[in-house]
Amino acid sequence: MPSHSSIRIRLLAAAFLVVAWSGCSLGSTPDAGELDPVYARPAETVRILTLAPDQTLGEILQGSVSTSQQYDLLLAFQEQASPRRMRAGTEITLRYLTDNDSLRGVDVALNSDRTVRLTRDDDGWHSETVVTPTYTDTVFAAGVIRGSLWTSVVDNPALGQLPVQDRVGLLNDLDNVFQWQVDFSRQIQEGDTYRFAFERQVRPDGSTRSGHLLAAELVNAGTPYDAIWFDPNGDGQGSYYDLDGKSVRRAFLMKPLQFTRISSRFSLHRWQPILHIYRPHEGVDYAAKMGTPIMATADGVVIFRGRDDGFGNCVKIRHPNGWVTLYGHMEGFKRGLHVGSRVHQSDIIGYVGMTGLATGPHLHYQMIHHGVSVDPLSVKLPKGDPVPTNDMAAWRVARAARLSLLQSIPAAGPVRAAATADAPDQVAAQGGG
Repeated sequence: MPSHSSIRIRLLAAAFLVVAWSGCSLGSTPDAGELDPVYARPAETVRILTLAPDQTLGEILQGSVSTSQQYDLLLAFQEQASPRRMRAGTEITLRYLTDNDSLRGVDVALNSDRTVRLTRDDDGWHSETVVTPTYTDTVFAAGVIRGSLWTSVVDNPALGQLPVQDRVGLLNDLDNVFQWQVDFSRQIQEGDTYRFAFERQVRPDGSTRSGHLLAAELVNAGTPYDAIWFDPNGDGQGSYYDLDGKSVRRAFLMKPLQFTRISSRFSLHRWQPILHIYRPHEGVDYAAKMGTPIMATADGVVIFRGRDDGFGNCVKIRHPNGWVTLYGHMEGFKRGLHVGSRVHQSDIIGYVGMTGLATGPHLHYQMIHHGVSVDPLSVKLPKGDPVPTNDMAAWRVARAARLSLLQSIPAAGPVRAAATADAPDQVAAQGGG
């Protein structure tokens, strides 16, 4: 049996041999060397094409698939959309197998939110509609009006991450909400202030799919106006109310166009530049670009659609309580609009033109009450319904949450408290929705 000392000597010798064989010190790491990089070929190659004017989907596909496969592919596409309604500029992505350059798939972007995806397998072509995913966020902004409301909102640094068209959309939303209190085309002044919280659904490219103002305040000539979104049923059919729960809506819109300017006012003695005579001008003219959408200012029924002498293309709508509105010099009418059509407030009925006695593109808008024309800029319009009594408790909670959003905007200043007796019941609930 070996002694303890001989065992220790053998272990030390083995350790010496290991170190000597490795050719390095006990504190170093062996170099494993490097392998040459290996590049994997992509499974497919991609071509992105844009549909030209008067070009068809079939023409885009020529040369990529056989005639019989092209027919099968178009049949599959028709399960999701009509190829005849594709607009110029539509983006079409062709995906080819790298190994044999055969077409394996086609993506047709119908719009920013829907893409028809066509794929091929052993059974032929198949189609599905892919909806662009979105996420929800809230945009906050406040500002002092310098120069114009347009530049103050569109150039607001807090909105710099939004595409320009989304900033313009926000401006239009503010106009839509406050249009019954303030005419953005003629009443906004230097030094007026605004602030708002806007909830939106955002696409991966950062653009807005949809959204609405949660809360907004506009101070015009020292008078504050507030609008709080309240949707008690959670179905997206809510409305806006002031801090006292009164509706900010009226039975009529203040104007039938979004964010435009007045070129001629109501007058009983106005010079007609084409006829060269003085005669009454019983409406308001709004200057706008050709093709600008025209909205019905209230719910009603179309009683005239066609040519009407000096008004050119014209629409007349009958509303409750003896009211009629007239829209003149239109370029054209909304498809499907005819005598007897029921329209709702803000529905598009046609487009700005210069038909009839007109020297430039504009809309002539007229309000007639029991057969007598009245000035649309001075008539007192009836208010909408207030918050229903049964929803008052939910309204207080929602109002407190929206007000807390406005208070969170940096350098926005204090938010006014509600003037009603229930103001102390407000809770500092956070968040939107």
